[in-house]
Amino acid sequence: MSTANLTRAETAARAAAITVRSYRVELDLTSAPDAGVPGFPTVTTVEFDAAADATWLDFLGGSVQAVTVNGVSADVDYDGARIALRGLAASNTVEVRGTAVYSRSGEGLHRFVDPVDGQTYLYSQYEPADARRVFACFEQPNMKAPFTFAVTAPLGWEVISNRPAETREETGDRQRVEFSPTLPISTYLTAIVAGPYHRVDSSWTSGDLTVPLGVLCRASLAQHLDADTILEVTGQGLDFFHEQFEFPYPWGKYDQVFVPEYNLGAMENPGCVTFTEAYVFRGAATAAQYEARANTILHEMAHMWFGDLVTMQWWDDLWLKESFADYMGALASAEGTEWTDAWVAFANRRKAWAYSQDQLPTTHPIVADIVDLEAAKLNFDGITYAKGASVLKQLVAHVGRDAFFAASRRYFRDHAYGNTTLADLLEALSAESGRDLQAWADAWLRTSGVSTITLERRRKRYEIVQTDPRPHTLGVGLYDFDESGALVRTELLAVDLAGPRTPIDLTETPLVLLNDGDQTYAKVRLGGFSVRTVEASLNRIVDPLARGLVWSALWNATRDGELDPHRYLATARRFAPTEPNMALLTATTANAAFAIGHYVPDGDRAAARREWLDTCWAALHSAAAESDSLLVLARATAAAAVTDDTYAGEIRAMLDGTAPAPDGLALDPDLRWSLWTALAATGHADAADLDSELACDDTASGRTAHRRALAARPDAAVKAAAVTAALTDTTLTNDHLDATIAGFRAGERRDLIADHDDRYFAVLADVWAERSIEIARRIVVGLFPAADTLDAVDGWLDANAAAPAALRRLVVEQRDHLARDLRVRARSW
Repeated sequence: MSTANLTRAETAARAAAITVRSYRVELDLTSAPDAGVPGFPTVTTVEFDAAADATWLDFLGGSVQAVTVNGVSADVDYDGARIALRGLAASNTVEVRGTAVYSRSGEGLHRFVDPVDGQTYLYSQYEPADARRVFACFEQPNMKAPFTFAVTAPLGWEVISNRPAETREETGDRQRVEFSPTLPISTYLTAIVAGPYHRVDSSWTSGDLTVPLGVLCRASLAQHLDADTILEVTGQGLDFFHEQFEFPYPWGKYDQVFVPEYNLGAMENPGCVTFTEAYVFRGAATAAQYEARANTILHEMAHMWFGDLVTMQWWDDLWLKESFADYMGALASAEGTEWTDAWVAFANRRKAWAYSQDQLPTTHPIVADIVDLEAAKLNFDGITYAKGASVLKQLVAHVGRDAFFAASRRYFRDHAYGNTTLADLLEALSAESGRDLQAWADAWLRTSGVSTITLERRRKRYEIVQTDPRPHTLGVGLYDFDESGALVRTELLAVDLAGPRTPIDLTETPLVLLNDGDQTYAKVRLGGFSVRTVEASLNRIVDPLARGLVWSALWNATRDGELDPHRYLATARRFAPTEPNMALLTATTANAAFAIGHYVPDGDRAAARREWLDTCWAALHSAAAESDSLLVLARATAAAAVTDDTYAGEIRAMLDGTAPAPDGLALDPDLRWSLWTALAATGHADAADLDSELACDDTASGRTAHRRALAARPDAAVKAAAVTAALTDTTLTNDHLDATIAGFRAGERRDLIADHDDRYFAVLADVWAERSIEIARRIVVGLFPAADTLDAVDGWLDANAAAPAALRRLVVEQRDHLARDLRVRARSW
């Protein structure tokens, strides 16, 4: 195993022997605008106490020039990942001088050059363990310390970090900015952002506390930055969390930076939160997009307490921050902002991620067994986030909201600026609720898998049957038609489940909805009578959360091979075009397209594609002008047209202006690229067409979309070049790699790409060994062959039993997705 892959055991031993007192980190970024310079000088001075005479610092850099231990020059013992330290005293000061490397993968200090104006932008991204790509450190979450950063950068650049600048000195064409020391934080939470960013300032005040606020993005995106809306949500979030947590925001300022080529949605660096700039909308955006952005803003803000103030000891307890932030993001959205239906998107989209992850053979308990960093990297998944948040929602229903928030306040008070495990949280919860929660934790946090709950009639009585039994507190909604024809809830029954079967007294109505209100985490099956009701009247369900739960139940039954995918598609064709909730409409159109590509039998797929495209096209042309529905349906049409060219002529006419777009539809650059990709994938656009479009949108997003569209062309040589680039071109950025893979897969043309299956399996081990885990993961997942048998993947797994566990996990997961596809397609309905 590479020494870069830190293990839980060795980091625990290091934490027991070393107590860090402080860091001082000096970075010289003046060379950043010169693309020919690959790295930058980095100097770390770390003070620590030691109970051992030797340890190591972590550093994934280009080189180490000098190491000084307690004022004495030491031999440089550096293997590319660890710097050995020997001859330690009880108290030590160690200085490391090295050269770090600018990143193009979104890990470490990422460097980006804006094609619009040629300006260079830098930002850091470290979680779980990439601070060591920028400076030497003890890279583990339970060795917190104050950090002082000093950064030299070109004059005129914004330079920001976790804390406000304390001094700024200008010399010639450069500036040196030193920031005030942070409070104790983990290495992965430190941050550096530098470049000619556009900035909007504001502030938030509560009583005697005033927090300076900043919103930043690239200068070329400034015209699209709706900073006022972002700041409004920010203020609402600070209001909400201050009221609920009763612990003042502890990090001084609150900057939010939207950055390019970002691997995540966002990252909770205290005082310097980074977001994907996909949240800076270049064109029209739907209510669902604004709601999702607000949710992300609030998710990251919740981390200022859950994760930053109180941090997990090791990545086993990653859920202690991510599950809470996911839950709090939805709760704060629903109760503190205009997005009062936030739980609808959570129930339908967020939990779908969890249900899918939890049915894989690699599923794991929420409190996971994370033996090393590679395992940690892969556990930022639907279990840790969405299942954990769902279980917290169940916990709130179980112990009561007042007790839950009182426990949160106790947890912050007792462990501020420290590290915790599950035991610490349970202690606070038990103290405030008066309940012993060990049994609850055993059932929900230490087990894996998802229960499926079904209503069964046995003679004259009803029972709720659950697989994989767990304790649930849930509602059973009885729905009937009112005088206007709306399908409304007439009664809500509160039920506690424990064992496999729970009797329930009810009178069956046209729709019986288990887990109404979405209080627990379980897949719900609709009874046959209820299925027939929603197939005829889904649009009559007034409550959007209930409607979302129905859509979710239908989708889970389709994925599990218990509902004919043709029935799901018929329901989607009938009701999706008029679905008024944009989160549900977006999810349903995406699910319909996925069902066609994965679950419909091969012989039926062409007809299903045509029917779905016809539905989207007709709905697009009948949707209200300038409505959110119009935009969602336009995107769905573009996606459907990637595999069916029925309307290629009409699409091209819209793009070249010889025919009008549907009334009120703005063909913004992103939508235009989606339509051009559809034309390219079906052979109706060539390189010259795509180059011409690029000339009109020569931006970062435009160049990425251009790359995707070029690789989408249905030509064997094009596909071969794309897969070669993905596998061998190490100059591709993270975004360009994704675009290349997406173009290669566009059109679902197995006839053009199946010949590359053997090559994929042949190079997997080398890809994993030679690429960073972020880039390797994208290749392993993105290029996995959608074959018609499991033979090739099974052969690889059999022959590579000793492959790294994280690599095998990814391959096993992709195998399971393929097995599900083949199993559902083979069903005889």
